[in-house]
Amino acid sequence: MSARTPQGSPRAASRHSLACILPPDLLIELARGADAAHRDSLLSTLAIDQGLRVARAEIAARTLQHPTAVGRTTAGGAPTRRIYDQAHSSDQVPGRLVRSEGDPPDADHSVNQAYDNFGYTYALYWDIFHRDSIDDQGMPLEGLVHFGTNYDNAFYDGAGHMFFGDGDGKTLTDTTKGTDVVGHELTHGVTQHEANLTYSGQSGALNESCSDVFGVLVKQYHLGQSAQQADWLIGADIVGPLLSPALRSMKAPGTANQYDHQPATMDGYVRTTTDNGGVHTNSGIPNRAFYLVATGIGGNAWEAPGQIWYDTLADPRLRPNATFSSFAGLTLRSARSRYGTASREANAVSSAWDAVKVRTH
Repeated sequence: MSARTPQGSPRAASRHSLACILPPDLLIELARGADAAHRDSLLSTLAIDQGLRVARAEIAARTLQHPTAVGRTTAGGAPTRRIYDQAHSSDQVPGRLVRSEGDPPDADHSVNQAYDNFGYTYALYWDIFHRDSIDDQGMPLEGLVHFGTNYDNAFYDGAGHMFFGDGDGKTLTDTTKGTDVVGHELTHGVTQHEANLTYSGQSGALNESCSDVFGVLVKQYHLGQSAQQADWLIGADIVGPLLSPALRSMKAPGTANQYDHQPATMDGYVRTTTDNGGVHTNSGIPNRAFYLVATGIGGNAWEAPGQIWYDTLADPRLRPNATFSSFAGLTLRSARSRYGTASREANAVSSAWDAVKVRTH
């Protein structure tokens, strides 16, 4: 069941920062050790991201002042996709429309990869959770490919658009290739329309973690992989040699690449003023919890584990300023409500949060 409110209401309006797949502190760390040409690409990405954050904050403020209700636009069951070519411009206005829903494949592989990965993301949410797109109202999914020049990021803008950089070849490659990355970014929109988790501190880390959870579920569902078969890596298909083999590991936070500083338990929780209070770093803790739930239950992670997390995300008791502990408690409540108090599913949830040292009450 969805807990959504109309787009533009105080709960549904975006109040959080631009959520890119690469955080600013990682880009800065990479720039410190880069050669001149690579450093220019990284600093250009940082400058674009900062400008986008300012613009998004202004849009969010206007939305809060002038809320509008949006009704259902489709009967559900099929996505509405549109892919635009930005031709390496950093303009946020969609460029040339190159592929619409139902069109045959384009000659540009990036266009087709974005189109297909939008479809895989829609399929997970519709087939498993009966959710009709990002807002559960059939919102069109619009992708803007070839954004910027050597742009080392990808992001969802909060208004139905996902922007794809081509990467510089060292940090990232073509970001349209990442099925889990597309699922991750579009899930920021789902979270925005459900819990609207504030993008700071623990609630921000939960925001990032939910995107990793459903991003990896999109990939596993598309590939037909069980929890035991999956690699539990995020971004393995888009990283360049500097970040190989992946951006993050849900199985083993802190081991994905040489710059991965994620903790796996609360013992390593990072208190910092960068990256909105370490939202990309500390997300490793709830990520590890989900991995443990999925492997503890066994089978397909998009079934019981994914359902528990989706129920929690749609639970009106999940507050925008949620802590790890309050979120964990709601996942246990969701598991007990759906599967039974003494069920294997509930026991797996309780054990997983215990393992990462987060209290469920």
